[in-house]
Amino acid sequence: MLERPKLTARQQQILDLIQTAIANTGAPPTRAEIAAELGFRSANAAEEHLQALARKGVIELVSGTSRGIRLCAQAVRHLNAARGAQFNLPISSFNQLTLPLIGRVAAGSPILAQEHIDQSYVIESSLFPQRPDYLLKVRGMSMRDAGIMDGDLLAVQATREARSGQIIVARLGDEVTVKRLQRNGSHIELLPENPDYPIIHVQPGEPFEIEGLAVGLIRNSLLM
Repeated sequence: MLERPKLTARQQQILDLIQTAIANTGAPPTRAEIAAELGFRSANAAEEHLQALARKGVIELVSGTSRGIRLCAQAVRHLNAARGAQFNLPISSFNQLTLPLIGRVAAGSPILAQEHIDQSYVIESSLFPQRPDYLLKVRGMSMRDAGIMDGDLLAVQATREARSGQIIVARLGDEVTVKRLQRNGSHIELLPENPDYPIIHVQPGEPFEIEGLAVGLIRNSLLM
């Protein structure tokens, strides 16, 4: 049985902040956001606590990205259960899920159409703050700074609604893309998390639909 890691009060506070950010936006916070939220003088103080959490096996740090923080599901689950913390992870969510992996999506057809399903995976549901409906294989590096890399599997909750700031799966014309949603009045922008990629401005009357909300991420290599 995995031994429950022992966290300091500050480390627990940072872990709670990470879980809340992922539940609310689909992505972990940056070091600067952690520092601002907890009143640290610099992002370096946040980094030191994150390194300590990584050493205790609670999170994994991904280099080269400002949001490269991944929760280690089993350790976090034990901590939350011991504290009675919810974070949308009640005891009943420790069951397994069978999730279809969506490959390339044909134009004009539903994203969960049978011909799009490459295979299915059985995954522990406590990996995710909200229950996903499918996995989508990430292609490209446009969301790199949100910790979403080429080849990762994005856990997606099917929905037509999302708040500004959340990471979504969107259908724009014949293309399906993963971006951060930004609403400015009636104007919609799809923001990449990589300065090498352009902002997508959704033009009035242009075919656009929200297909789902990002609720988690796993490395494809973990399923091999």
